[in-house]
Amino acid sequence: MKTERRSALIDRPTSELAALPRRAPLPAHHPDPVLDVVVPVYNEENDLEPCVRRLHAHLGETFPYSFRITIADNASTDRTPRIAARLAAELPGTDWIRLAEKGRGRALHAAWSRSRAPVLAYLDVDLSTDLAALLPLVAPLISGHSDIAIGTRLARGSRVVRGPKREIVSRCYNGLLRSTLAVGFSDAQCGFKAVRRDVAERLLPLVEDQGWFFDTELLVIAERAGLRIHEVPVDWVDDPDSRVRIVSTALADLRGMARLGRALACGRLPLSALHRSDGDLAGALPAGLARQAVRFAAVGVASTLCYLLLYLGLRPATGPQAANALALLASAVANTAANRRLTFGVRGRGGALRHHLKGLAAFLVGLALTSGSLAALHHTAPGAGREVELVALVAANLAATLLRFLLFRAWVFPARDNDRRTTGSS
Repeated sequence: MKTERRSALIDRPTSELAALPRRAPLPAHHPDPVLDVVVPVYNEENDLEPCVRRLHAHLGETFPYSFRITIADNASTDRTPRIAARLAAELPGTDWIRLAEKGRGRALHAAWSRSRAPVLAYLDVDLSTDLAALLPLVAPLISGHSDIAIGTRLARGSRVVRGPKREIVSRCYNGLLRSTLAVGFSDAQCGFKAVRRDVAERLLPLVEDQGWFFDTELLVIAERAGLRIHEVPVDWVDDPDSRVRIVSTALADLRGMARLGRALACGRLPLSALHRSDGDLAGALPAGLARQAVRFAAVGVASTLCYLLLYLGLRPATGPQAANALALLASAVANTAANRRLTFGVRGRGGALRHHLKGLAAFLVGLALTSGSLAALHHTAPGAGREVELVALVAANLAATLLRFLLFRAWVFPARDNDRRTTGSS
C-alpha cells in the first residue's frame, strides 16, 4: 500500500523556520563519534564482511577522529542480517539497523536520522570508490568550510574504470539534470557522499524519494537553497556484479525529476529554512536582484552599442536581416562572457561551454524579437529609413534584454559555480 509522506517543514510557515547557524569547525575532542559512515545493503552476504572489515581497518589507521560504521540493512532475505549482527559485535564502533522495507534512500534516511555524529556519510558496499578519498571528502565538513561533500567520477582529476554502457548512462543522466533542473554539481549518483548533521536535519524531511533518486533530490534542494557543495575527484572501479536495474531506475529518476521540478517551480519547498544565518555568500555574490540588474544593464548598454556599430558596418554588404543576425550573434557571445564574470560572479572555465550554449539559446529569443520587429516595420512602412530601423531595433532590444536577464538569472546562471561549491580539481 502506497502512503504519502509530508514534511513538517513544508507545512510550517517559512517565517517560523530559523536559519541554519553559522558553520564552525568541530572541536578536536568531541563526545560522540565525529563521523558516522553508513553502508546501505540489500542481500549482500558476499560483499558485506570484506567491505566493513576493510573500511574499519582504513578508518582505524588513517582517520584522526572517532568514528562509527553503521550497516543499514533494508529488508535483506539472505544471510546479510546475521553477518551484520556479528560484525557489530566483533568490531568496536560498528552498529547495524534493519528496516522492513527496501530502498537505499529509506536506509540512509533512517540511519542518518538516528545518528548523533556531526558528520554523516555513506558509501556503497562494493567499495568501487577508493577509500583514500574518504578523508578529503569529510575534511571540508569537519573544518566548517562546506555543508555537503560528494565524490565525482566526472571531474578532470578522477580516474574511472567502467564499461561504455554505464559511462554513457551516467553522463546522459547528469547532462539531463543540468539541462532540466540547472544543477551545478557534476555527479549526482556516485555512491560516496557526506553531509553535516545540522544540514541533514533540515534536508531529510524535504526529500521524498526512498530509492535511488534520494541522492539527486537531496543535492538539488541543497544547491537551490544556496548550501555549499564540495566535490572530490575519486578513483572509481565499476562493480561488474552491480544490482542496479538501469531501465527501471532511469524511469524512476525521470519521474523524480519531474516531481522535483514541479515542486521547485511552484515554490512548495521552504528553501529559506536552509539558509545560513551568517550570510556566507555576502560580499562574494552580487547582493540580490537590484545589484545584478544594475550590472546586467551596464553590460547590456555596452553590448548594445557594440551591436549597433556592427549592424551599421555590416548592413551595406549583407542587408538588414543578415546584418542584424551577425551583429546580434557577436554581441551575444560577448554579453554572455561579460555577464558570466561581472554580473553573476562565475570564475574559471568550469561550465563555460554550457553557459555559452544557454546564452545562445537566449540569443535566439532576442533574434526572434528584433528580426520580427524589422519584418513588421518593413511590412507596415516599406520606405522606412535607417533612423526608423534603429529606433525599432533599440525598442526590440530593450524587450529582449529584459527577457534575457530573466533567463540568465533563472536558467543560465541559477547558482554560483565557484562560491556555492568547490572542486578538488580546480
